[in-house]
Amino acid sequence: MEKIINVGVISCSNMARGHMRGVVRHPKAELVAICDIDVEKLNKVGEEFNVARRYTDYKELIAQPDIDAVIIVTPDREHKDMAIAALEAGKHVLCEKPLALTREECVEIAEAVKKTDKKFMVGQICRYTPAFKAAKEIIDRGDIGELMFVESEYAHDYESILKPGNWRWDPLRNGVVGGGCHAVDLLRWIAGDPEEVQAYSNHKIFDPELPYDDSTIAIMKFPNNVIGKVFVSVACKRNYTMRSLFYGTKGTIICDNRSEKFQLYRTSINGVTEPILNPSKMNSEIPVDIPVAINNHNATAEFEDFASIILNDKEVTTTVYEGAKTVAACFAIVESAQTGKVVKPDYNF
Repeated sequence: MEKIINVGVISCSNMARGHMRGVVRHPKAELVAICDIDVEKLNKVGEEFNVARRYTDYKELIAQPDIDAVIIVTPDREHKDMAIAALEAGKHVLCEKPLALTREECVEIAEAVKKTDKKFMVGQICRYTPAFKAAKEIIDRGDIGELMFVESEYAHDYESILKPGNWRWDPLRNGVVGGGCHAVDLLRWIAGDPEEVQAYSNHKIFDPELPYDDSTIAIMKFPNNVIGKVFVSVACKRNYTMRSLFYGTKGTIICDNRSEKFQLYRTSINGVTEPILNPSKMNSEIPVDIPVAINNHNATAEFEDFASIILNDKEVTTTVYEGAKTVAACFAIVESAQTGKVVKPDYNF
């Protein structure tokens, strides 16, 4: 009999619903149970996805013997307890980013992963965004030469959703750790682990009672003498974006997670030198527009990867250590902004 993965999803948020769609679209997976403390939301989503088994206590869900894998899409502060409990119950786990909100919690999760033969994957969704995947493939092929500068931003106005008592208000979460981890992880994925960070932040827009600064900029030094920058704002007045730039010695990529195309500038294709200047436009370089699908939260592709890892007993790519390293780099940014000092991230977990 062909193996089917029985999946339970903890949370009925919009992001969780994206994960649920990924499960129901997979030919070798079945969404068998969901959980949320909000009964009204739980029942609404249960009807939407035709899931009969609905729980308000995540411990009841992970105790079900027929559930093979659990997807955790809850507020960040709950990840540690849920992840460890699911592992101890013998479940494979896909845990949303950020892995946890403290170094100690990251270590605890990593220790729990070591004790089991189950797969543990961190949901670093930007690695599945079509534009970013295409950019990495181009960079890895050497099409823009050697990387020299990388940049990404997490610009997301939280004004309508960030209120006292909301889980995003948590001072441990910080805009950098909770949201900016997307941009940090993207640059880590492409350029490697930042070796040192110098950051600055301010608090000029959002509610002054917010327990962390609303805008941060970090300058980073990456391996191979690559330099970079991350900008994070949870209050800037514009549409949500993760505009990212990758400068190489032979070309440049400008892309976004919400655009149907990205731009590629380069001086050669397949070793043949191209004219840099457009004869019809004095001193302007010629970009190549590359079409891509707009899917900035591609949970379907993420689950396809997770399912393949389970079904084929493959190595996890976004391991617990990958998730922890991204959080460590974010911690370094926050520390640098608070102290005014250069900080070297600690990746020893």
